[in-house]
This record gives sequence, structure tokens and C-alpha cells, in this order.
Amino acid sequence: MKFHIITLGCKVNTYESESIKESLIQDNYQYTDNENDADIIIINTCSVTNMADNKSQKMVRHAKRLGKILVVCGCSSENNQETYKQMGIDILIGNKDKSKISTMLKEYKKTKEVTIHFYEKQSPCFENMQVEQFVSHTRAFLKIEDGCNNYCSYCIIPYVRGQVCSKDFDKTLEEVKKLVANGHKEIVLTGILTGSYFSNNHDFADLIHEMSKIEGLKRIRISSIEVTELNEKVIKEIKENKKIVNHFHIPLQAGSDEILKRMNRKYDIAYFKQKIVEIKNLKENVSITTDVIVGHPYETEELFLETIKTCKEIGFAKIHVFPYSKRDGTPSSRMPMQVSDSEKKNRSKVLNQVSRKLEEEFYKKHLNRIVEVLIEETNESESVGFTTNYMKVKVCEKLNRNEFYMVKLTDYQEGMLIGEHIQEKVNS
Repeated sequence: MKFHIITLGCKVNTYESESIKESLIQDNYQYTDNENDADIIIINTCSVTNMADNKSQKMVRHAKRLGKILVVCGCSSENNQETYKQMGIDILIGNKDKSKISTMLKEYKKTKEVTIHFYEKQSPCFENMQVEQFVSHTRAFLKIEDGCNNYCSYCIIPYVRGQVCSKDFDKTLEEVKKLVANGHKEIVLTGILTGSYFSNNHDFADLIHEMSKIEGLKRIRISSIEVTELNEKVIKEIKENKKIVNHFHIPLQAGSDEILKRMNRKYDIAYFKQKIVEIKNLKENVSITTDVIVGHPYETEELFLETIKTCKEIGFAKIHVFPYSKRDGTPSSRMPMQVSDSEKKNRSKVLNQVSRKLEEEFYKKHLNRIVEVLIEETNESESVGFTTNYMKVKVCEKLNRNEFYMVKLTDYQEGMLIGEHIQEKVNS
């Protein structure tokens, strides 16, 4: 039988979908990119915002009309169980038991009985999933952690993902070795609260340190890390470990102390700025990107302007802007002084303009420099890849995918640098 997977949301979901895909292929299912050719459609849903919930449910309704065996899992199904139970889904689960989907499909094919399985309480036990190769990606994502203990007032994720739990230290290193043996030169560590990793008396810095000893691994990238997780040990590892890339995604969420407190974030602006300065001094040409939520309850125009000022002072390379989404069951949803949708839209537009300007300034600083680029996409006339500090670079010639090249940066186009291939890097 053929199956098709639709993945919404974060890199954690991307990893989990890839693991589901590998397990099904090992059980003699065939993967297809074409949903119309599939006998089975699997939808891995997202619930980070109301828009994500709506998109997830829209995908389910669309797949239902195709008349295939339908499997639905993930954050949105976990968060909206009763809604999904009414949608005629053949196999419906939340965030647990994704590794058991192949087994559930075997049972469904025998009995044709609908499976609906949710847990009353999210277990802190890490579900063992594994990926040996990302066929469609040069970079390999590796989920090392799940869950969150922070309970930011606006966020639904701790309620649908549970408490922090981590992948076994030794199994993690074995998975890295397999990914590298199968050709991946860059590993992206991902999780919900990635920097909180802890297993077998080993923390996040220990894991990166041991990973870096694996021959053939050239780059270690962290998908996202909280500023509060940048402790002395992690900072020391970043400074001394040459395989850690020069790009860090560190969520700010708001640029005013008042809103940070309302959000139940665990730092103030002064602390955040001090840590960013510290990180930028560790490596050359460090790129810092961030997430910012606009229109959180109590955010006045004055406080929004404070956020803009903070972002400019820090000098982010890019800002991922999210209009505040009211999530039922979270403390923020019960707060007075909710910001109107039109105002959130306007503020998002303004901050996105700031982001584009900051990105352009950061990119243009690198013009006429020679940088190392890992090629990720290529065709007969051009190739596209990323630098260590996550700048997107296009070279107007066909190069080899998954190889490093030295490129001289000659021009900037919106969101991308143009470069000339100077020489291929020797992969030592």
C-alpha cells in the first residue's frame, strides 16, 4: 500500500513525520508525494496558533473527501480531541504513540475498526523514534527533547506536549552516527525546549561536545534555544567547539519588561541583551534570529514601540513575527486588555518591515567576503545553499548538492545573497 504524509508546524513535527515514514517503509509500505496515489494519508497537525488549528482541520476535511485511510496525530488533535473525534478519522491519536502508527495500520487493515487513543495525562517519558536519513533534506533534523516546563502564559504547547523529557544520550549519539554515515554533514538539534536536554547525567553541552567527535560531521546547528539555557557551560562549548555554527535562534517574544512579565518569561530585557552581547563575542559574524509576538494582552502602542526599539538595539539578523493568538485554557486568554485583530495585523506589518531592514543590513555587511556554503538545492543553471550563520546564498551555476564550496558574495537580492564559486572546500 502507498502512503502520503502531510506535516504542519515545527521541526519537531518534521522529524517525527520522517520517523513515521521510515518505519512504514521498513514495513513494506511505499511512500508517494502524490496524495491522489496514496491509499493512506497521515496528517501530523500543529496547534501553536488558532490559524495552525484551522489549517490542520482544513487538511483533515480535504483528506477525508479523498476517501483514503486517514491517520491524524499531533498537537492540534491533542488540543482539540472532541472536534477531531467528530471528523470520521480512521486512526486518531495525539502526540504519543506516533512510533506505533505502522502497528495501528496493520490492525486497522484486519478489523476496519476505528482507533482513537489519547492519554489522560501527558507522560514525561520520551517516545523512542529514530531517523536514519532525510532523503529530501541536506540538513538532518534530530529531535533530542520533547515537552516544556516553562508555561509561558500565552502558550498551549506544555498542555499538549507535556513536561520536559529527553532522548537517551547513547541512542542520540548512535542516531547521529547513522545520519552522518548516510551522508548528512550538518545536524540540526531540535526539541520544544532543546537546551534543557538531560539524559544519563549528561546535559546539552555534553551532548554537543560528544557529537562533535564524530568523524564526518561538519556542522552542528541548534534549531532554537532559550536565552535562559545559555549557561556558562553551554557558552564555553559554543566558544571552543568549531563545529557549532555561527547562527543562534533565541526567542525574545517581547521587547518590554512589562509584557515579558505578563507572558511569564523568565528574564528581562537587560539580561537578554547581556547574553546576546556575550554570544556575539564568542564567534565571528554571529547571526542572531528571534521570535516576537505582537499584540499580547496589555501591549499598548507605547510598549510595542519599545519592542521595536529593543529589536533594533540588539540588531537581530531576522525577526519571525507572530500576531498573538488567543489559546483557550492559557492564562493570557483570560487577561483583560486584549488587542484587536486589526491592531495586531498593523503591528505585525510594522515589525516585519523592521525585520526586512535588519536582515538586509546584516546580509550587506558580508558583501565581497568569501564564505563557506553548503549547497542544498541545485539545477542546471543555479545552486542555493546556506552559510554557517544561516545566510541564504545563490550561485549561478550547477554545483553538487550536499557539498561545501567557497563562494565570494557579490550582490544582495531580497532575502538572499548572490555569489561566485571560487573553489570547492576540501572536506577534511
